[in-house]
Amino acid sequence: MSEQKLTVGIADMKMLKGEGILVTYALGSCIGLCFHDPRLRLGALLHIMLPLNMETGRAHPLKYADTGIKETLKQLEAKGASRSRLTVKIAGGAKMFEIAGGSGLGNIGQRNIESVHAILKRENIRLLAEDVGGKVARTLLFDVASGQGCIRSYGQKDIIF
Repeated sequence: MSEQKLTVGIADMKMLKGEGILVTYALGSCIGLCFHDPRLRLGALLHIMLPLNMETGRAHPLKYADTGIKETLKQLEAKGASRSRLTVKIAGGAKMFEIAGGSGLGNIGQRNIESVHAILKRENIRLLAEDVGGKVARTLLFDVASGQGCIRSYGQKDIIF
């Protein structure tokens, strides 16, 4: 029996219950968030690009930390997840580009990290582990049965968290 494996794109979220692996690639300044309800063995992986949704109208909510986290929590709760049991592990937020003149645009990764931290705190969701910052892109794999995450970066040892 092969395990289900779903790929989560950029500005995307997927959810699995029971067992399976959720994976997202190319986490540079983006952040991947692994949500887990251990009692239900319910997990979601969200791949956000930007810290705050400033768009009006039909913006893509999963693209942003604030609206992406809110939407993910809504869908998890619709499947029976409890905020008191939910935990999150995050990876990404790297500084991928150096921009002359120290433009704030150059460190979108750091702004994403700060935004995710603030939103999780506001939503009262426990952050269990993180591998953020640095200058390398990451691939993030998340096992919904165990809640274990694995981070792969080119030329580096896998990080299990």
